Amino acid sequence: MDVVIVLSVFFVLSALYFKLVKKTYKWKVSGNIAMCAMLMFTAIGHFLFTKGMGMMLPPFIPYKEFVVYLTGVMEIAFGLLLLFPKYRKRTGIILIIFFILILPSNIYAALHHVNLKTADFSGNGPVYLWFRIPLQLFFICWVYLFSIKK
Repeated sequence: MDVVIVLSVFFVLSALYFKLVKKTYKWKVSGNIAMCAMLMFTAIGHFLFTKGMGMMLPPFIPYKEFVVYLTGVMEIAFGLLLLFPKYRKRTGIILIIFFILILPSNIYAALHHVNLKTADFSGNGPVYLWFRIPLQLFFICWVYLFSIKK
């Protein structure tokens, strides 16, 4: 839920900023600023909750800590690249692929009750998927709308 708040707040604040300063809403720019902020927020989790995030990965994935750090760095890079119109569309396409590729880890974590913050098995379980899967689709649509679509 925190990610939705970050995304929403940054979208509204940046849209209002452009309206007040530039006298026009810049929806695409505001959408990309908001996604950048959200990705920065989620990337922080990769460094604060490394052990718990590693538990989200299925056993067959080696070097879990490295994968968690790498995906955190990738989220930072994707977020920053969304701010540059020259790279926005390509980054958006890659980000959608990334969102699709990480969904199985979220499903695995939910099925195994992983709590990434406490690095134990006290998580919400499969009921969390009723929120997470639509949320992931929302992120994909957001990126398509603000980063890819003309």
